[in-house]
Amino acid sequence: MSWQRAEEPVCEGRSGRVSLAIQPRERDLGGFSVRRVLPSSERRSVGPFVFFDEMGPAHFAPGHGIDVRPHPHIGLATVTYLFEGEIVHRDSLGVVQPIRPGAVNWMTAGRGVVHSERTDPALRASGPRLHGIQSWIALPDGAEEIEPGFDHHPDGSLPETEREGVRVRVILGEAFGLRSPVRAYSLTIYLELHMGVGSRIELPAAEELGVHVVAGEVAIGDGSLDPHTMGVLDGADGALLRAARASHVMVIGGDPVGERHVWWNFVSSSKDRIERAKRDWVDGRFAEVPGETEFIPLPEGAL
Repeated sequence: MSWQRAEEPVCEGRSGRVSLAIQPRERDLGGFSVRRVLPSSERRSVGPFVFFDEMGPAHFAPGHGIDVRPHPHIGLATVTYLFEGEIVHRDSLGVVQPIRPGAVNWMTAGRGVVHSERTDPALRASGPRLHGIQSWIALPDGAEEIEPGFDHHPDGSLPETEREGVRVRVILGEAFGLRSPVRAYSLTIYLELHMGVGSRIELPAAEELGVHVVAGEVAIGDGSLDPHTMGVLDGADGALLRAARASHVMVIGGDPVGERHVWWNFVSSSKDRIERAKRDWVDGRFAEVPGETEFIPLPEGAL
């Protein structure tokens, strides 16, 4: 059976319980569809994760691809992780970095950064494919206004282990005796699981955990999660995850960083700081992305 949305916990695992199943909302980003899980009306964040999009899977027509024009961020770190395809990242720090499956692009916005995400022209002719996860992690108190930065971790640099039919990759944080080389600013867990039919795994303990099914079907207790659905476990001492079918699963979570306001591409503990970021973008006070002339304007009526 599949979980339904509910105010009270609807299912309990061996340790930890599922309090909410989040169904994604389809969003069109200009010819490219994403499934938005966070933020949702039921849940604004899981641990420090305040934004979680599953991009695709998409197959573009020949000559097409993604063109996310330059746009600003403050108060967060973006994490781009692909299963298929390629995105070329450019930012106001002067970084130009293609990201491909199995690698991590970690961009720290801090006090302010601007970036674009596009398909390389060389890949457009054949009709590129794209599938992956775009997430934002709110920076904790004391780090919201740090200097912006960018880190790329190539495929093969993230630690992996095999456990009774489950292949685990540690993208962020520490789990199963493995530690990711990606620097996080607060206690964060981000795992990729490939689970064989009938396999099971005990998830690590964390204050908050979310289990997102990319493909397949997994169960905790007597309920199951279907593809593109996230089950949220609150107060989790861990949970026993079982695969009814071969499954691809992402696990996110960690310690919450406290109240954060999320507006457009801005995240902050202060509403006044977000208002200042709006004005800075309109007035051209953010740094530009070298070589880029386009930009995404502030949403109409925001000031």
